[in-house]
Amino acid sequence: MSDAQTTQIPVTVLTGYLGAGKTTLLNRILSENHGKRYAVIVNEFGEIGIDNELIVESDEEIYEMNNGCVCCTVRGDLIRVVEGLMRRPGRFDAIVVETTGLADPVPVAQTFFMDDDVRSKTKLDAVVTLVDAKHLPLRLKDSREAEDQIAFADVVVLNKTDLVTPEELAKVEATIRAINPAARIHRTTRAGVALSEVLDRGAFDLARALENDPHFLEAHDDHHDHDHDHHDHDGHDHHHHDHDGHDHHHHDHAHPSDIHDVTVQSVSLRGGEMDPKKFFPWIEKVTQMEGPNILRLKGIIALKGDDERYVIQGVHMIIEGDHQRAWKDGEKHESRLVFIGRELDAERLRNSFEACQV
Repeated sequence: MSDAQTTQIPVTVLTGYLGAGKTTLLNRILSENHGKRYAVIVNEFGEIGIDNELIVESDEEIYEMNNGCVCCTVRGDLIRVVEGLMRRPGRFDAIVVETTGLADPVPVAQTFFMDDDVRSKTKLDAVVTLVDAKHLPLRLKDSREAEDQIAFADVVVLNKTDLVTPEELAKVEATIRAINPAARIHRTTRAGVALSEVLDRGAFDLARALENDPHFLEAHDDHHDHDHDHHDHDGHDHHHHDHDGHDHHHHDHAHPSDIHDVTVQSVSLRGGEMDPKKFFPWIEKVTQMEGPNILRLKGIIALKGDDERYVIQGVHMIIEGDHQRAWKDGEKHESRLVFIGRELDAERLRNSFEACQV
C-alpha cells in the first residue's frame, strides 16, 4: 500500500429515508464506547436530535462528543467541511456523512471520487443505505430516490424487521436484491447492526470487496452453491442471514420483484477473455451514451495477454479501473460485468460485450 492510501481517511456515506433509522445509528456512533474516533457530518443538527449531554465542547461548527467523536453540520459545501476536518490535529479514524432523507447519494459519493484535494486525503469506503422494512413498498411507489439509494448501496441495513411478517420480509429483501444484487444486506431492529459491519468495510473499493468475498459479483446467477455463505465471509455474522437459506428462488432474475414500481434493474454479463482494443472503447462508449441511466457498474475483466485481473467500476459516467492481482493457477480467466441502472438495453449490452471477446 502506498503512503497515500494508508493515510487516506475512510468515508462512509449514510443514506436512507426519513424514519428508516439513521438517527438511531448516528446517535450510537456518537455515544457508544467503540474506541474509534469518528467525524460525523450531518445536514442539520435539529433533524438528528443529538443529545446535548453528549456534547463536551463546540467551536461553532464542530462539536466534540464525550466518546471522542466529533460532529459537524454541512451548511454549505461538503468539500469545505471535509477540508476543515482534515486540518484538525489528532484527526480521526473515519468520517461518516449523513445525507438528508430525500438526498440522492450520488453527488455526495462523487465528491469523494472527483475532487482531487479531498480524494488525496480521504477514500470512499461504503455507501450504506437504511431501509424501513415496513414502508419500503410504499416508498418505492412514490419516490425514485428511495430506489436510487438502494441501487447505489454497498451495504443495506434492512431495519424495523420486527414490524413485518416473515413473508413480507422475504418480499422486501427480494425487492432489494432485484434492484441491487451486489449489496450486502443486514436485517436489524432499532438499527442494531454491529458498527464494524457498516464502517471501514472497504465495500466501495471493488478490489477489496473481491478479496473479502471472491463470489461478490456472482451472487445472483449461480448462487445455489454459495448463496448461503456469500454474505458471511467473515464468519461472525451468520445469525441474520441463515434464515433466508430455505428459499433461494426469490433471488432469481427470471422473476423480477413483485413490487411493480421498481424501475431499476441489474444486467449481469459474463464472457471469456476480452480484447483490450475492443473492450476499452466499448465501455467508454457505453458509459458516455448511457451514463445518466447507469447508477453503478462493477466488473472483473480478463484481458488477453494480461496475467492480472482487471477490476473496473463506475458511477454514472465516471469510470475507473485498475489491476487487482494476478490470476491464480487454475483460475478460470473469465470476465464479469454488472450494470445497475434504468432503461438499460440488456440484449444490446450483452451482444456488444460479447463482441469484445477475443
